[in-house]
Amino acid sequence: MTVHPYIPNSDPEVRARMLRAIGAESIEDLYESIPEGLRVEGLLNLPEPFVAEADLVRHVEGLLNRNVSTRDAVSFLGAGCYAHHVPAVCDEVNGRSEFLTAYAGEPYEDHGRFQALFEYASMMGELLEMDVVNVPVYDGYQAAATALRMAGRITGRFTVLIAASIAADKRSKIVDYLKPDMGVRLVPSHAESGTVDLAALREALNEDVAAVLIESPNYFGVVEVDIAHVAEHAHQNGSLFVVSADPISLGVLAPPATHGGDIVCGDIQSLGMHQYFGGGHAGYIAVRDEEYLVEQLPSRLFGIAPTSVSGEYGFGDVAYERTSFAVREHGKEWVGTAAALWGITAGVYLALMGPQGMTEIGETIVARTRYAMKRLSALPRLRVHHLGSLHFREFVLDVNDTGLTVAEIDEALRSEGVFLGKDLSTEFPEFGQSVLVCVTELTTKANIDLLVMLLEKVTKV
Repeated sequence: MTVHPYIPNSDPEVRARMLRAIGAESIEDLYESIPEGLRVEGLLNLPEPFVAEADLVRHVEGLLNRNVSTRDAVSFLGAGCYAHHVPAVCDEVNGRSEFLTAYAGEPYEDHGRFQALFEYASMMGELLEMDVVNVPVYDGYQAAATALRMAGRITGRFTVLIAASIAADKRSKIVDYLKPDMGVRLVPSHAESGTVDLAALREALNEDVAAVLIESPNYFGVVEVDIAHVAEHAHQNGSLFVVSADPISLGVLAPPATHGGDIVCGDIQSLGMHQYFGGGHAGYIAVRDEEYLVEQLPSRLFGIAPTSVSGEYGFGDVAYERTSFAVREHGKEWVGTAAALWGITAGVYLALMGPQGMTEIGETIVARTRYAMKRLSALPRLRVHHLGSLHFREFVLDVNDTGLTVAEIDEALRSEGVFLGKDLSTEFPEFGQSVLVCVTELTTKANIDLLVMLLEKVTKV
């Protein structure tokens, strides 16, 4: 084995000593928890080394040019990463060096970062009607998993109930993050409405349930209209009620706190972040200003306080001693590099939009989503699931009666410059050949009419 001058610990003897110190025989032992199907066997499929930097640039640009972004096509892709409008000022502010280049958002001197995050948290608190909002964690999946961990610590219980309509990847993240201490049980949804089955929820509740997690809108875009009843059942059982909500919907939907949500969480990618290659994601967690809730938040909180100068205020950490930054392994949870930059970005977006702007964008999305649902449901051999329910941004389109697979239809539409949506046939096999269609404020009526025309053409027998 070659000892590389620029790669730490590449000396075989150094590696051997490190392995002995942790009780492992080989580096492969460190990966034994990863399923074999996910491991790369042999060498990576890389080209021969390039002689010149220009050759490397040409090669990489060639790879990048193979991509077609959602800005280059008419896109109905969503499923957790959304094409919302990003005002230019969002990129202008988050590209400033004092924000962009700081590791974990932590410059040696504060050039307004504390205040920017305080303003973000304040506006999110107003939108959510909650008192305390954290500095963002990695993404909405992480936020939901952490919220459930918080509920477990508060109640001393070890089971959580989650609506079965949750995305498979999000469920996987939650299960992985909660094990081995806490278990997850799924509660079915009504086939007709797409909302959680309250009777099944009541039956699943017992003295070991720490929390009930509901998404609204859920993965299928359905708004959970019985959310207050879910809260009531959870609280009667001594469980906490955790609600995952996309903040961009809260200009038209009542915030979960008004329905009894104890911990509210979600992703802020829709608030001024591009899709990129998977999106600029960050997760929020919000609670009431009650000590038993606040003390369980693992990540940083920023507050405002008067200084020694009359009329002057400063911004800084609140309850810092509960975080792993302060007490390391004795913290509630480990919190490393946060997504503070995206919190600042979302703060810029919220300040720019204001209450009226958030209402208008929500109304636009609801109206265009319903228009797309009505147009597509009128086509022969196509069916829209949960048509009688209120939707926000997404819905399930059933193509089983066309005799075609989602993949076949998607391929035909891609040749016309249209991305159909997320194929659900594997993730939710009970729907058969179905696709999750996403409509945002960037989706025009002409875009929807084009989709209808192409689907009518492709599915015509």
